[in-house]
Amino acid sequence: MRCFVVVNPRAHGGRTGRGRAALEQTLRNRGLDAELFETTAPGDATRAVGALSPGAFDTVICAGGDGTLFEVVNGLMARPLETRETLGVLPMGTGNAFARDLGLEPGDTDTAMEMILAGDSRPVDVAEVQGRAGRFHFINILGAGFVVRAGRAAQALKALGRGAYTLGALAALARLPALPMRIELDGVPLDVSDTLFVQVANSRFTGTRFLMAPEARIDDGLLDLVHVRRLPRPRILRLFPTIYDGLHVKEPEVTVRRARHVRLLAPDGLDCMADGEFHGVTPLDIQCLPSQIRCLARAPGHP
Repeated sequence: MRCFVVVNPRAHGGRTGRGRAALEQTLRNRGLDAELFETTAPGDATRAVGALSPGAFDTVICAGGDGTLFEVVNGLMARPLETRETLGVLPMGTGNAFARDLGLEPGDTDTAMEMILAGDSRPVDVAEVQGRAGRFHFINILGAGFVVRAGRAAQALKALGRGAYTLGALAALARLPALPMRIELDGVPLDVSDTLFVQVANSRFTGTRFLMAPEARIDDGLLDLVHVRRLPRPRILRLFPTIYDGLHVKEPEVTVRRARHVRLLAPDGLDCMADGEFHGVTPLDIQCLPSQIRCLARAPGHP
């Protein structure tokens, strides 16, 4: 197996960069024919993966977190489907939400390496987003509203490690504006006029351990939309712990719907966050593209 390994040295507060020598040694010990590429600026991974020579590599391995994976996925999606390399994930970032849907805990590079070496793959869906700034893709989740404020707060706290997302969410509670959003699901309007936040999910988790869309599946050809209407701050504090186990979706203020096509129409110019990256502004047109990438992982239901 010939592998192109994308390493983000800034991931997990710089811990990934400091672990590069150990990663190289592990790759050698496992007998992988690997070429390492270290990112130095935003967009590096997308450009490098998108520019790979056809047939030069069998697999592209992402060594970082969800933001690094976002760039790698966009690089892969720039390549023809019939020759697109398989994707391997080494969960070495602060947030490794998508990796959890592959059965990987953050930092569990041993299990991830075993998956890569086994060579078993499964098809996964990718979401395509069209907006006024062009097209991009995400594989995990896209959010707008309060979750973006929480993400910005978490970014400033990443030096604290994987608790940054929880602390960021709590810090963002200081301001809770209601959003007059307009959303369509498969062409049907959804009543969401008084919105705290909305998430469009391809996989179940966001951040580190937030089980945002507990019924989402990465291979069902559908996106799960999670909408939370504006709440009083004390109610949010009571609701917040339930996100860790997905029980928030049972609350009356939370609506979950599934669709192949989601349109975030209003308000105009609202910042969004995709796979941990601040990317895109409303209005956005989001479509699920089934079975776009083959991901090295155990088959569903495998122990």
